[in-house]
Amino acid sequence: MELDIQFFVSNLLLGIGLAMDAFSVSLANGLNEPCIKTPKMLGIAGIFGIFQGLMPLIGWFCVHNLVRYFKIFEPMIPWIALLLLGWIGINMIRESIKGDDCPCGHAVGFNALLVQGVATSIDALSVGFTIAHYDLPHALLAVALIAAVTFVICFAGIGIGKKAGTKLAGKAGILGGSILILIGLEIFITSFL
Repeated sequence: MELDIQFFVSNLLLGIGLAMDAFSVSLANGLNEPCIKTPKMLGIAGIFGIFQGLMPLIGWFCVHNLVRYFKIFEPMIPWIALLLLGWIGINMIRESIKGDDCPCGHAVGFNALLVQGVATSIDALSVGFTIAHYDLPHALLAVALIAAVTFVICFAGIGIGKKAGTKLAGKAGILGGSILILIGLEIFITSFL
């Protein structure tokens, strides 16, 4: 397989498409924590990038080694995304309602970020089927492009949410949690259409 412009364009576009859920969650995180510092923004974007790159690689591995097991797991993906994002969103709303109206919002913890990373990227497992015809070096390059695109898009999402969250003050957590719940519902509903 040759590395040509089509390879890069198709994988960059794939990365953009896969990053949209993570972008929305990043936006919600920025809304929820408007005083977030740049190192944490980089860390959050990095977590989403890693998961968006890792899941297609796991899917690629499954296609080449465990395809019959992955097919059994595939119908559960929308349910898992709905449960994880719904749980995080409800907790975010609950903290905002009972919160102390701190102008800097409530920080999203590392464990919650890992759950968000899994929830927003679990549908990317199926991308392993899309890149199944790649050999391992090309698959690694494809997932690196997907991860890089996700990182940039999520960093921008956090920044946009941060600016809007500063203006919304105490209501930002409610909005952010609602966004997470809606993303979970969107993933769930579109999987059946």
